[in-house]
Amino acid sequence: MNLNKRIEALCHIGEYLKEDSSAYQEIRQRAFFENKWFTPEYIYRSGKMIADNMLEQDMLRVFANQYGAGEASTGKTIGLVMAGNIPYVGLHDLLCIFLYGHRQRIKPSSKDTILIKNLVKMVSTTFPGFEEMVVIDEMLKGCDGYIATGNDNSARYFEYYFSKYPHLIRKNRTSVAVLDGTESQEDLEGLADDIQLYFGLGCRNVTQLLVPEAYDFVPLLKALRKYDHYRDHEKYRNNFDYQLTIAIMNNRFYMSNDSIVLLENESPFSPISQLHYQYYSDRETATDGLDSNKIQCIVGKGFIPFGEAQHPGLGDFPDGIDTMEFLSSIDK
Repeated sequence: MNLNKRIEALCHIGEYLKEDSSAYQEIRQRAFFENKWFTPEYIYRSGKMIADNMLEQDMLRVFANQYGAGEASTGKTIGLVMAGNIPYVGLHDLLCIFLYGHRQRIKPSSKDTILIKNLVKMVSTTFPGFEEMVVIDEMLKGCDGYIATGNDNSARYFEYYFSKYPHLIRKNRTSVAVLDGTESQEDLEGLADDIQLYFGLGCRNVTQLLVPEAYDFVPLLKALRKYDHYRDHEKYRNNFDYQLTIAIMNNRFYMSNDSIVLLENESPFSPISQLHYQYYSDRETATDGLDSNKIQCIVGKGFIPFGEAQHPGLGDFPDGIDTMEFLSSIDK
C-alpha cells in the first residue's frame, strides 16, 4: 500500500471510531463482557479521542512527512506486544508502524482480545493489502524489530527475549499533578478527569498530587464526586473497600469522599481507587525529586493543562521515546 492509501485506511479507522453504529455497540459490549474495566462508554470515549486527535488526514500527512515515511512498504516487519490497561492503548503504536510503511505482527493483550482484532478485520474488508501489513499473531519470532509494553517485571523478560534485535521496551509509568491552591473549580473538575477517567488505569492518569503545605483538599474532594458512580462498578468498589479498610486498620490518616481514598505517600504510583499526595515547600522545585523514567506527564499550571492529560496527540509518545525515530532506525 502506498502512503496515500495508508493514510486513507487510518482515516477509515477514525471514522469508524467516531460512529456509534449498532455493530460497534455490539463489539463494545463483547469487550466489556471480557474485561469489566472496558466499559462501553470508555471504549467509545477512548476511540473517539484517538480519532479526533490522531486520525485526521492532514495531521497524519504532516506527521508522516516529518519522518520521511515511504510511499511503499519498507519490507521490514515489527513485532508489537500490546498492553491492555485501557481501551485502544496500543493503537498509537499500530498507526505509527503502519503509517511509516513497516509490516507488523501484533500480539494483543490477554485483557483485550477483541477491540484491536475487530479494527484489523474491519479495515481489511475495505482496504485490500491491509491484512498483509497488519497481522494478529500469538508468536512474534523472526521480526526485524520489536515494540513491547508491559509492567516492570514483563519488561525484564522483553529485554532478554528481544535483546538480539532492535527493540523499544516500555515499563510502568504514571502521572502527577502540581497544585498551588489557586485552582479554579473548572481546573479541579478537569483534574478530576485526569485522575479518574478509565478508572485511573492509564499511564497518563494522575496518581499523585504535589501540593503546598496547608493545602485545602475539600474543593478537590467535592470535584471528584462526579465519579461517585464508580461505587456501582463492582471491581472498582471492591478495590475502594479494600484500600479504605487497609488505611483504617493501619491507623493511617486518610481523606475520602466515599469513592476515592487520599493518602500522603512519596510514591507516585497508587493503587486503583487511591490517590497519593506529597507536600512541597517551594513550587519552583516541587517536581525536582520526580524520577523522569517513571513519570509520563505532569499536569498543572505551566505543564499540561488540567483536564487534558487524557488527550494526547500524535507526537505525545509513550515513555517520551519517539516511536517514529525508532521505526526510522530499523529502516536504515
